[in-house]
Amino acid sequence: MNWNRILSGVGGILAGLLVAFIFFADVGQEDTTASSSDNQSKAEKVYVPYGELDEYYMFASGGHSGQLFVYGIPSMREIRTVPIFTPDPATGYGYDKETKEMLGGYTWGDFHHPAISETEGDYDGEFLFANDVANNRIAAVDLSTFHTVDIMEMPNMGGPHAGTFVTQNTEYIVMPTRFARPLGGEYAELDNYEEEYKGVVSMVTFDREAKEFDLAYQIVLPPWSYDLSDAGKKMSADWIVMTTYNTEFATTNLEINASQNDRDYIVLLNWKKLEEEVENGNYNELNGEKLIDPRDVEGAIFAVPVAKSPHGVDVTPDGTRFIASGKLAPLMTVFSFEKAFEVIENGNFVDEKFGIPILPYEEVMEKEVDPPGALGPLHTQFDDKGNAYNTMFISSEIVKWNIETGEVIDRIPTYYSPGHSAAAEGDTVDPDGKWIVALNKLSKDNFLSVGPSHPESADLIDISGEKMEHIMAVPTDPEPHYAQIIHRDKINTIEIYEKDESNENAVWNQEDTRIVRDGDEVHVYGVAMRSKFIFDAEAERPDAVTVKEGDRVFFHITNIDLDEDITHGFGILEYDLNFEIQPGQTSTLEFVADKAGTFPIYCTNFCSALHQEMSGYLLVEPAE
Repeated sequence: MNWNRILSGVGGILAGLLVAFIFFADVGQEDTTASSSDNQSKAEKVYVPYGELDEYYMFASGGHSGQLFVYGIPSMREIRTVPIFTPDPATGYGYDKETKEMLGGYTWGDFHHPAISETEGDYDGEFLFANDVANNRIAAVDLSTFHTVDIMEMPNMGGPHAGTFVTQNTEYIVMPTRFARPLGGEYAELDNYEEEYKGVVSMVTFDREAKEFDLAYQIVLPPWSYDLSDAGKKMSADWIVMTTYNTEFATTNLEINASQNDRDYIVLLNWKKLEEEVENGNYNELNGEKLIDPRDVEGAIFAVPVAKSPHGVDVTPDGTRFIASGKLAPLMTVFSFEKAFEVIENGNFVDEKFGIPILPYEEVMEKEVDPPGALGPLHTQFDDKGNAYNTMFISSEIVKWNIETGEVIDRIPTYYSPGHSAAAEGDTVDPDGKWIVALNKLSKDNFLSVGPSHPESADLIDISGEKMEHIMAVPTDPEPHYAQIIHRDKINTIEIYEKDESNENAVWNQEDTRIVRDGDEVHVYGVAMRSKFIFDAEAERPDAVTVKEGDRVFFHITNIDLDEDITHGFGILEYDLNFEIQPGQTSTLEFVADKAGTFPIYCTNFCSALHQEMSGYLLVEPAE
């Protein structure tokens, strides 16, 4: 390998930035001067007539918004924002008792990488998993309701940026850490970084029936930074691959000091071997969790050198290869699992780092793909014809190339600095090969100005033919890092919540509504229906509740309008309270009545022609 050539390419990145800016301007001008017939043809491809539906859902992470954005493909219409790590007044998420407790007091999260549950390497459309880099959390969204159903905080970690990615039957959701820190987050001098700081991978299981997470075990690693990961498929199904950077152990000015080595590493972990060890009781414990060091398990961990500071690593649909994107070296490097396994079996290692055997680069690498002028490769997606698609952050384009030959087939510009991309079914064993969406970091001069900060943007690109075709660009909320696209037939949503007779807080008949006082607790078992609230059917005013100042009040409200899309809201003036109750759902609101006075209650979600009349009163008697 000619490392001088690579380093020369790295040295040209600043020049490449200038070229990229010029390139951007050309892109904008080119598209605005497209012929009317071309524009009409493109519009026809994304037009979804009234009464028809998009073919795909796209689930995009919301970055520091802590939310999930749902789009229809090919229309690129935003369908829904699903709150996950951030309270949402529009739906009352984080205000009712259940979701407030689930958020655990946090008001935001940094959500980077969604992962749809899989069966045999295909999206099964049941659940979507989300990572919170900021607060070491994982969340699950039930795709039958598009509601977040569980959030778990993981100890001993330093920001799970490299998750979430699932093994091929969702045995585990893999959550590698970004920031090295002492185990448990204890204080330690940065001068002791190499000795006392650690990387951690959390192996999380999910009970689909109970809709609950469990932290199965954690893997302790050297204090490198783990950027992205992927799980193997088919012949590589027992393995996880992860990119690393800062193998220099730098603790300051990382943009310089973490780029000194010519190479970093792809880490290979055999989760099957580690699982067996844990099941046999061979692990340590910290903060109540099982910890295992893969260096203590023969055949569990290896590393292969890669061009410095790689970003993405992606396993091909057939599971035979993994592709690393160079970021600081303009290379897509194709590695062979088969060759790696052969080296491991023969014990043909060239070195070790931190007790990790290092595989010889030349014996595991199949090819280096280096498109002329392409700078900043970050992420790889796949089609159904054996092709790969790489985002180029600096040169602002997507490059299409053949996995077997390395031949560059096509290149297409994007609107400014694409990070990740999402192809239709592109992370599965069976990609569709119809669409790819570039998730861009910038959008200046592309949409109506909204001040000095512009929205992010997404490019829809048709990849069904030999040549890629740019179809449209749309603005997005900040900041989508990653997305997955699933065919609509795999998503089976419910129309109403199933009537749960076992729910002790639910009320299904008006006559069963009641107000129960127990000391200083007041429990209201009420119903919402078009177009009224009923809190106590036997009271003179069934839509009023009287409590005493200082009482702890529980409103248990059931929406008994069992019709699709008849959602009610529940807001109380001046108490900063609002939540949503969907058809057939029972939700609980808990608060202390710490303000005496008269407070209207009203439905916050338009539900009927008499929506305005759907109201009542909370009367709080002053304390004596």
